[in-house]
Amino acid sequence: MSYTYLITGATSDVGRALIERLLQNAPADTLVLAQGCGDLEKLADLCARFPGQVRPFDVDLSDRAKVDTFVQVLAASAPAPTHFIHLPALPVVNAKFKAFDQTRFDRDLEIQVRICRAVLPAMAKARFGRVLFIQTSYTIGCPPKNTAAYVMAKSAIGGLVKSLAVEYARFGVTVNCVAPSMMETNFLKDTPDLIVQAAEENPMGRNATPADVVPAMAFLLSDEAGFITGVTLPVTGGSAIV
Repeated sequence: MSYTYLITGATSDVGRALIERLLQNAPADTLVLAQGCGDLEKLADLCARFPGQVRPFDVDLSDRAKVDTFVQVLAASAPAPTHFIHLPALPVVNAKFKAFDQTRFDRDLEIQVRICRAVLPAMAKARFGRVLFIQTSYTIGCPPKNTAAYVMAKSAIGGLVKSLAVEYARFGVTVNCVAPSMMETNFLKDTPDLIVQAAEENPMGRNATPADVVPAMAFLLSDEAGFITGVTLPVTGGSAIV
């Protein structure tokens, strides 16, 4: 069976590391549909290393019309995704709840739901699929203060994962999450100092890296994980334990 991975947020540090992991030693007909937004140059090296296997798309997921067009282009020009990995997250904003941005929160949730609605029916029809989201350890342990919008959005992913897992399990489609602690990425560099967990507070004495998280993601996307669905897997170095 040929695998087609749709990865939103593919230009992120985690996205690029995951693409490399998935395509190493993969059959030549394996395809990655890689979404970014104004930063596709970050995929240039992967496109060169895996010619014909990485197909970049420049799409602003916050624009409803562009998301709809993206879905239509995929349906017309690419195989139906067998795997869907959703990585984007709006930046963590250090804001008290009285300044809660409802529009921003609604937009973040809508992005996840709209793309799921576009890919899950085809997976069900094929009776195979892997869906993976990325949460945060904030949904497991005690989150920093003034992060209500971010924590609510990530917690909503957990509810979506559980619901979709139950609904689609009989079709051979699994839906899971990884929940890493703070990762040393460009995303972390843009996070306000107030809500960045100090590395020394982690039991392992450091923050996570994409290299710590990607193997867990690859496992949940693998054939071997076919009987695992509806789970949120912490990758935290012991800072959040369930």
